[in-house]
Amino acid sequence: MRRRHFLSLSAESVGGLLIYSLQRTPLRAQSQSGTIRVPLKFFTEKQALLLAAAAARIFPSDDTGPGANEAGVVLYIDRQLASAYGRDRFRYTAEPFLDGPPELGHQGPLTPRQIYSEGLAQLEGIDTLSPEDADAKLRSIERTPFFSLLRQHTIEGMFCDPMHGGNIDKIGWQLIGFPGPRMSYFSEVDSYYGKPFRPRPESLSEILGRPVTPSEDEEPA
Repeated sequence: MRRRHFLSLSAESVGGLLIYSLQRTPLRAQSQSGTIRVPLKFFTEKQALLLAAAAARIFPSDDTGPGANEAGVVLYIDRQLASAYGRDRFRYTAEPFLDGPPELGHQGPLTPRQIYSEGLAQLEGIDTLSPEDADAKLRSIERTPFFSLLRQHTIEGMFCDPMHGGNIDKIGWQLIGFPGPRMSYFSEVDSYYGKPFRPRPESLSEILGRPVTPSEDEEPA
């Protein structure tokens, strides 16, 4: 049986509701102090810390708003790799492996889990480096399948529906002004002539008014 691992996070980074003004100025409605221990489904705590350091350089926080770590990107990736996707349940993995066009996706024998396990080993110590040195370490692997997957997953974790573990407080949606997967704007269309329309983002479960099971939880890993 796999030993249970946890990722320790500052409660201030994930606690409370983050709200953006029309000028996209981040304001936290409430905050809390202390530490939250989040259970990990795939990564060890050491791997999660390496991943957090790398994701934070791919999508850093700055004056315009929060980045990958505040959005919970590590938790998003952890959940995806723990699912059937992580073990390549839906990809044909038998030889031959060809250099196909990018739109055909990854071609090779390694599963996403194996790609991350090997790739994170190359980033040993990145969580102790300065931002400049961390960037240099990432540049040394930026042409590898691991970096390509890491970059893709970082972006997905920033802007996914929160039910998948990332985009905490809908941070990513607020950052770009995405209102969520709304089906209609009929009730608002007559109210915003000459005015900016920046509604509070809503997740799919909020719009439907009921819990939604994410795809990664639909079948055992």
